[in-house]
Amino acid sequence: MTVADIQIAKDTYWVGKIDNREVPFHRLILAKGTTYNSYLLKTGKPTVIDTVDMEFGREYADRMAELIDPLDIAYIVINHTEPDHSGGLAALAMRATNATIVCTEIAVPELQEMYKLHSRNFLAVRDGDTLDIGGKTLLFKETPYLHTAETMITYCVEDRILYPCDIFSTHVAVEKLFSDEAGFDITEDFKGYYSAIIHPHRRYVRTLMEAVKDLEIAMIAPSHGFLIREDVRKYIDLYAELSRETTVGKKAAIVYTTLKNNTKRMAGILQSTLQENGIAAEVWDADKSDLSAILDSIAAADAVFIGSSTRYADMIGNLEPLLKELQQMNLEGKLAAAFGSYGWSGEAIEVIQDYLNGTNMTVQSTSDVIKTTGMTHVEFPIRIRFSPKDAEKTQKIKNAAEFVSDLLLSAI
Repeated sequence: MTVADIQIAKDTYWVGKIDNREVPFHRLILAKGTTYNSYLLKTGKPTVIDTVDMEFGREYADRMAELIDPLDIAYIVINHTEPDHSGGLAALAMRATNATIVCTEIAVPELQEMYKLHSRNFLAVRDGDTLDIGGKTLLFKETPYLHTAETMITYCVEDRILYPCDIFSTHVAVEKLFSDEAGFDITEDFKGYYSAIIHPHRRYVRTLMEAVKDLEIAMIAPSHGFLIREDVRKYIDLYAELSRETTVGKKAAIVYTTLKNNTKRMAGILQSTLQENGIAAEVWDADKSDLSAILDSIAAADAVFIGSSTRYADMIGNLEPLLKELQQMNLEGKLAAAFGSYGWSGEAIEVIQDYLNGTNMTVQSTSDVIKTTGMTHVEFPIRIRFSPKDAEKTQKIKNAAEFVSDLLLSAI
């Protein structure tokens, strides 16, 4: 395929890159390769929507010049800053010196730092904003954590084309650009991409469903793989179905000791958040409850949270005997997380983490969250300095509880 061959709508061209290698990606090997989809809208104010992987940046900029003088490009829309989408921006921006870069507010400093674009013009758009690009109108919807915080989707009103970046993608080095011309049913590839990339963020698919519910979509033009122009609603509905919570009856046990009731408050926030997400949660004060009753609750639970305040660089109260008992139990298949409040350095929380790592539970850590999802707003152990009363600290606790809820309620 050449750039001159692929016109997907009036004055709209595919200008991407087909990568038919076995591609290393997110610690996976894409056996079918992938396609980096980028689009050029040759309107009164010519606009590019997303670019290609940074490895192909120079080639991409050269090919773009076959269709348009880069100096004529008015806007470059970046839906998502990950380098397989924004990677061609540096090479293109060097030539398209008149272009304004369009993205979410969160994305501005990321793109400035990644590609040394501090002196360039940026237009930060918010949910529901529109942009007249000269004969066509772009509507922007923020879809955070699908799959990183700065992600948005773009909809061309006149063409009824949705440009959703990673969402609705497939990892296939396409021979035919449109799914209806593929010669095979793409559904399994579609589900495979969802499972690998989107499902860890499936809570946020609700935001997506809300964003697209009132849009009349004739075509989905994602950033990887096939463009979809037939059975569009089928694929949108498939996301809703795959992200639905179908697992029920999950339980959590929350055990704590507390010095000034701050860790007790954390336990309460964990409990209420879990219950809001359909997880039954029992809370135990280890200094006031029978050890055998707590152990029975943990044995019956699917997730276990253990917390303590810190005093003299250690845990307080009767928590240590409990943690030693846990290391003698078979707790395979359970999720575990440490939490606690502190005033100085919070050593008790790390001591709990060490004890939990000595069990056969799956212990949550910030490192694992980042490696499996790319999320940076979820942190384990859950550490709160002093009282968890303010909104930022409360949200930090809720983020962790929601993450565990999603793991427990995962339908895949």
